[in-house]
Amino acid sequence: MNKQAVQTPAAAPEGAERRYEVVVVGGGTAGLSGALTLARARRSVLVIDAGRPRNAPAAGVHMYLGREGTPPADLLAAGRAEAAGYGAEIVTGTAVTAEHAGEGGFRVLLEDGTAVLADRLLVTTGLTDELPTVPGLAERWGRDVLHCPYCHGWEVRDQAIGVLATGPFAVHQALLWRQWSENVTLFLNTAFKPDDEECERLAARDVTVVDGEVSALEVTGDRLTGLRLADGRVVPVDALVTATRLTGGAGLLAGLGLEPVEQEMFGQVIGTGVPADPYGKTSVPGVWVAGNVTNLTDQVIGAAAAGVRAGAALNADLIAEETRRAVAARRAPASPRAEREDGERALGDHGRER
Repeated sequence: MNKQAVQTPAAAPEGAERRYEVVVVGGGTAGLSGALTLARARRSVLVIDAGRPRNAPAAGVHMYLGREGTPPADLLAAGRAEAAGYGAEIVTGTAVTAEHAGEGGFRVLLEDGTAVLADRLLVTTGLTDELPTVPGLAERWGRDVLHCPYCHGWEVRDQAIGVLATGPFAVHQALLWRQWSENVTLFLNTAFKPDDEECERLAARDVTVVDGEVSALEVTGDRLTGLRLADGRVVPVDALVTATRLTGGAGLLAGLGLEPVEQEMFGQVIGTGVPADPYGKTSVPGVWVAGNVTNLTDQVIGAAAAGVRAGAALNADLIAEETRRAVAARRAPASPRAEREDGERALGDHGRER
C-alpha cells in the first residue's frame, strides 16, 4: 500500500488538541471495521480503545465466516493491524465525554485528561451485561454461564443445561436451548410463574421446571456441576444459561443530548440502546453508532457489518459537506485584488501567445 496516499492530521503544536476527520470510540469489531472502512477511504481516523471487550472471557468467536472459533483477542489484534496498515491511529484509553466544539465538530475528553477533536464521531462502545446476583455466577460468565445458544450451544450440546430465569423471557430461552440438548431444566428462581399455556409448552418439550430460589452455584475444581437451592437441594447442571439486562454504553453521548431507549425482544424489554437509522446515523448531526451500543442483539459478525455500513455512510456525509463547500467557494465572487491578478495573468499569457 502507498502510505503517502493516506490523509493524516497535521502535527498539532505542543499541548494543542489534534484534530481528525473521524474519531472512533470503541475498538471492538464494530469500531475496527468502521475504522478500516474509513482509513481505506483516505480519511484521518483515530480509534480510542478502552481494551475491555464484552466477549473477552469466551474461548472463541463463532458464526463469523472464515474466522470460526478464533479467540476474541486474536480477532481484535488482526483487526487493529489491518486498520493501522491503512493509516488509522489506535490508542488505548477511555473516552469519558463528548461535546460540541467549534465549526460543527466535536471534542472527546479522555480519562487521562487529554482531548482530541473530530469532524465526525463513530461510537461503538458496546454494552454491559447486568448479571443476576447469585453467588459464583459472575466469575463463570462466558465460560459455563452462558446467554446465546448460537454462540455457545454447540460447545455444550447434549449436556445438562440449566436456564436461570430472570423473567418471563426464560420460557423462550428454555425452549430455544432445548434444540441443543434433551436435558434442559428451567429454574424459576422466584423471578416469575409460568402460566398454564407456558407450562404446557415446556412439558411438551420435556423441559423440567424447578421452583424455588437459587442460592449458589456448585463448582467442583474449575467446573460447574450444579445449582444449590435455598431449601438445600442441589440440581446437577453442566452449563447455566441466563438472560442479562443489556445496557448500551451510551454515557459518552449524554453531553450531546443522546439518550438510550428501551429495546424489546418477543415483547420483553431486554435493555437500552442508542436509537439510530439502519446506517447508524443518530439524531445528532455528525454522530454515528454501530454494534451493541445501538443494536443489543448484534453478534460479532453483525457488529462488524454494522461498522462497515456506518463507516461508508459517514464517509458519504463528509463527501457531501466537502462538495457543498467546494460549490460555495466556486460561486463566491472574487475579491478585487484576485480579479486584478487574474487579469494581469491573462494579459501575460496573451503576450506570450503572440
